Amino acid sequence: MPDQLTLAPPPAPSPAAPPPAPAVASNAQRRWGVLTVLRYAAVLAGAVVMLFPFLWTVVTSITPEGSLADGPRLWVDDPTTAAYGTLLETLPMWRILLNSFWIAVVSTLLQLVTGTMAAYGFARLTFKAKNIVFALYLATLMVPLQVLVVPLFIEMKMLNLQDTYMALLAPSIASAFGVFLLKQAVEGVPRELDEAATIDGAGHLRIFATIIVPLIRPALATVAVFAFMGSWNSFLWPLVVIRSPEFMTLPLGLSTLHGQFTTEWDVVMAGSVFSIVPIAIVYLLAQRHIIAGVAHSGLK
Repeated sequence: MPDQLTLAPPPAPSPAAPPPAPAVASNAQRRWGVLTVLRYAAVLAGAVVMLFPFLWTVVTSITPEGSLADGPRLWVDDPTTAAYGTLLETLPMWRILLNSFWIAVVSTLLQLVTGTMAAYGFARLTFKAKNIVFALYLATLMVPLQVLVVPLFIEMKMLNLQDTYMALLAPSIASAFGVFLLKQAVEGVPRELDEAATIDGAGHLRIFATIIVPLIRPALATVAVFAFMGSWNSFLWPLVVIRSPEFMTLPLGLSTLHGQFTTEWDVVMAGSVFSIVPIAIVYLLAQRHIIAGVAHSGLK
């Protein structure tokens, strides 16, 4: 009997090939590329807008008999530094720069010392009406300096401090904004570190100096730059309280370059360069700490 034929099972159907990937991914990549280009273009446009006044200032300062009447010029056919020589002959610029620099440095140090101590007190210590006192302290931020000029001047006159370095420093010993920013930074430091230090026998002064201050260095750098810039650019208060040329700060000295009928704008712009370069260097050196301090103070 012939062998029965065994029927082999039908082969399993081969899996269907995956459908071609839709073009959604490529479209998304193109959109992402377009957004990236637009983002960089917006940042570049903002940088140009921010840097243009400084470039115009520098170009005008090296333009012979530069003027602002002809509009902005970014190219000089025959550049010269004669305006800088005229500036140094007209004003005791090195004395004025030294005054502005040391006033700004001392004012910054005072604000850091008073600000960190007050921030530690508001963030770590417990006392009656603490929140009310802090709210009243912050309310002083809404009071403009123009309102305080007259009472401050009367106070300086009663203390016989007008036309002195102390008069320039007195209003900037403490800063409500600095206390607020530093308080936020101190509250970001874990309290467990304080408790561990207390168990080891540390008091408030040691905790403040060895734990809190090192951990809030980014916020300290931020406050330092803002305080330095505020003191360096201060004009109204020195104008009110200073009369002697030897106590002049940079903004006050530059204001004397404007004549009653005519103004040598190339000399004025040369003085503006003197005022911009130091503060720009300070900001560039502390830029990383400023960004870290602002970011850290905004996190809870």
